[in-house]
Amino acid sequence: MIEHYIRQIALMAVPLLAAVTFHELAHGYVAYRLGDPTAKLAGRLTLNPIKHLDLMGTLVFIVTRMIGWAKPVPVNPYNLRNPKRDMIWVSLAGPVTNLLIAVLSALIYKLLIVLPVSNPFFIKKVLVPLALMLQLSVVLNIGLAVFNAIPIPPLDGSKILMGLLPPRQAMAYSRIEPYGFFIILALIFLRVVDFVIFPLIIFLKNLLI
Repeated sequence: MIEHYIRQIALMAVPLLAAVTFHELAHGYVAYRLGDPTAKLAGRLTLNPIKHLDLMGTLVFIVTRMIGWAKPVPVNPYNLRNPKRDMIWVSLAGPVTNLLIAVLSALIYKLLIVLPVSNPFFIKKVLVPLALMLQLSVVLNIGLAVFNAIPIPPLDGSKILMGLLPPRQAMAYSRIEPYGFFIILALIFLRVVDFVIFPLIIFLKNLLI
């Protein structure tokens, strides 16, 4: 049992690090292109996953094997050319990138399983682990995209919603930000995500692979 769990974590490592890294890099890069150098100055426009990992978010990934979060990239909306509109694009960048990685992983997986390989050693030691990693990449990237789309601060969905709301309603909504992290933990530990988020992730995974 423990051996199986360790093997799962080992297979998860590369897909998880890639999902988290590209998610945060996408936020920072889009912000930079729209006029805000904050992420660049903070050293967050990097492919080094250590810069992007959040301890609690990573533990949630390991436990659920579907959802979690990374360390948010710093963005100063006042540096953006059109703060209200541009924050929507910055916030969308991460989840959209994850969905694109999920689709790419699914395509590579489908190509992999039809390769004309007959060597049993190569299949067992290379193709099977690679196929499992690609499956996990699909699930983790969908999970990161869907979970971050929840409109609760500090998740991306909240910033998208605030960008779409009229100023007064956006200001009122932003007041829940100090409690956002606790709301997210409550949704996880009360298993609300089990019945709402997980079925959506599994549906999208089955759609792709």
